[in-house]
Amino acid sequence: MTRTDTPLAWDERTQLATFLDYVRSTARAKCEGVSPEDARRSLLPGSPLMTMCGLINHLRWVEYYWFEVVFLGREDEGPWTDEDPDREMRIAVDVPLPELLAAYEAQSARYRELVASTGLDTRAERARGDLGHPDLRWIVLHLIEETARHNGHLDIIRELLDGTTGD
Repeated sequence: MTRTDTPLAWDERTQLATFLDYVRSTARAKCEGVSPEDARRSLLPGSPLMTMCGLINHLRWVEYYWFEVVFLGREDEGPWTDEDPDREMRIAVDVPLPELLAAYEAQSARYRELVASTGLDTRAERARGDLGHPDLRWIVLHLIEETARHNGHLDIIRELLDGTTGD
């Protein structure tokens, strides 16, 4: 998939889908060429779960939560627990980065179809606290924000690992 933030059309759905794919592609691009050891390394003393593997797995499971659990109302089968709410980041260091990236991409393809075939005003099946039942538009915007924020973390980690910088 080509990494671009320029939509093929200027309707709202295409713009949102294009930006979500762009931030997803950016996260994957940040991981290119990272050694297996570096993908698991934690370099931020105050954030020991911030690894390349941990962040990619977190992004995957965040999308799962918002699309599957909140929007579609399915049972939450995520890796987190009440005792370990960040477990998806912790267990990621036991999985090779290419495997995590492949799972993230496969899941992204499914959700890309969901966004393409569902009205943006469609409300989530499950309420989320004070947010109530967000519409699909809000969920996509939230995932763009979440992924972009973690792309900044991936930027920092990558630069600290091997000096690689870039967009």
